[in-house]
Amino acid sequence: MKKYSLALASLLIVGSLMGFSPLSQADETKAQNVAEKSYADKVGEKALNGFTNMNTALLEIPKNVINTTNESNVAYGFTGGLAKGILNTVGRMMAGLADLITAPILTKPITQPNHVWDDFDAETTYGEAFRVDNDPKNAEAGKAQ
Repeated sequence: MKKYSLALASLLIVGSLMGFSPLSQADETKAQNVAEKSYADKVGEKALNGFTNMNTALLEIPKNVINTTNESNVAYGFTGGLAKGILNTVGRMMAGLADLITAPILTKPITQPNHVWDDFDAETTYGEAFRVDNDPKNAEAGKAQ
């Protein structure tokens, strides 16, 4: 019995400390989100964005079928939406591959919205490829490395 009460007391102490941990880290997390991201963070974010776009590009097909059906009718939604979805799938995969390969070069995203699920009702568009992110803060981060 004594063995179990010691274990129970230890679990209660650890559990109570874990409950306060998120509260103590809330200010630090908020400060990190406000602070400028480092070059490595931006490269990682771009690589992850490219990897995600390559692997979730197939979601463009149901997205375009649904959106085209909502804009017109069911028959055109399935045929035109399927064709548009296949084209956008290939486009998103290629843009994701380009982002993954060129991750060390900080550029603006090619696809808008960045991910398929970001704005499901929005039409997928493709911007200018390989436009360097001209934000002065980003240029300073790249020079620091």
